[in-house]
Amino acid sequence: MIWITGNVEGKKYKEPFSKGILSRSINVADIGFERAYDIASDIESDLIQNNVTEITSYDLADVVLTHLKTVDSKIAKKYGNWRSLRKSDEPLIILIGGASGVGTSSMAFELANRLRLKNIIGTDMIREVMRKIISKELSPVVHKSSFDAYESVRFPSIKIDPVIEGFINHVDVVNVGIEAIIERSVKEGISTIIEGVHVVPGFIRKDLIENNNIIVFSLTVDDEESHRQRFYSRCRQPWVKRSLEKYMDNFDTIRKTQQFLVEQSKIHDARIINNVDINETVDVMISDILEKFGGENNVEQESKGNNDN
Repeated sequence: MIWITGNVEGKKYKEPFSKGILSRSINVADIGFERAYDIASDIESDLIQNNVTEITSYDLADVVLTHLKTVDSKIAKKYGNWRSLRKSDEPLIILIGGASGVGTSSMAFELANRLRLKNIIGTDMIREVMRKIISKELSPVVHKSSFDAYESVRFPSIKIDPVIEGFINHVDVVNVGIEAIIERSVKEGISTIIEGVHVVPGFIRKDLIENNNIIVFSLTVDDEESHRQRFYSRCRQPWVKRSLEKYMDNFDTIRKTQQFLVEQSKIHDARIINNVDINETVDVMISDILEKFGGENNVEQESKGNNDN
């Protein structure tokens, strides 16, 4: 039996070595669970051969990284970046925006599984909280859906498309809650994924985006028919209580909100991903995250090491 030891908040822990757990951490490098499990098995065999019965989690990570370098340098780099990200004192905050039906919820779930994050918050839930706080009389737009909020705009502007104006007003209200969650996550050091139609580049305060470990993704479905089919797939699930007819009646307005999101993303340099294949999208997102945050942390650690010398 090989035991893994570590220290959390000054308290020591000890747990048995698990190829399954180790393979999940290795698979963050996007090599597939089968190959990751084989590598984890090889590492276990090496430890047994070297008569290792107890190893710290930190030393185990070193062993994994050294082993991966003999397998594939690209895989080793991704794993090294992920390790640096996990060791960072700053929380990782991922924002995933997209029009209705493009798959922000599904992508948030898959990303959380791959990165081993526990906190996922949907902006639809934030909107429901805002509805309890703000009466319909005070803010009628937030009591509508994002794509038909324009129907409740009291004094429409003649300078902007009414659909976009309603969407902007809707996002503005929910954005208060999004910013509060980001601030809380930063203060408490809690890594969080926030997903939903209300995540629109340019609406969140600039100081929040610039000063913390935050990355923004904007998902789209460029092909109209594919986007339409997403709603058929979603609404046929027995646990979904949303009306397909409502989405189809408002499909053109949903496409308008997507175009607005794309325009905002281009203006504010957010990553735009055409979400055609869920696995490809997750891979792109993880690569971006590891490159941005894992790479930055590596540079910072090397800088600290040079200063110490």
